[in-house]
Amino acid sequence: MPTTFAGLVAKIIGYINLLIPLLFSVLFLYLVWRVFDSWVLHADDEGKRQEGKQYAVSAVIVFVVMISAWGIVRLLQSSLFGL
Repeated sequence: MPTTFAGLVAKIIGYINLLIPLLFSVLFLYLVWRVFDSWVLHADDEGKRQEGKQYAVSAVIVFVVMISAWGIVRLLQSSLFGL
């Protein structure tokens, strides 16, 4: 249990630093499952294959945006707060 405000902030940042990779992992597994479902399990359905292509493109865009945002936050965190 933290006894100072700085200790509390450090503990919260520690939890956030654990939560973000977990969120990335869950999102990655979900998108891989959606693409697998569309391209492998329903390979005979043209509509599902098109849906899988849309999920793949969306997944790449989402991950680029998420990783960029996380990088910007880490850059600000290290430059402004020295953490």
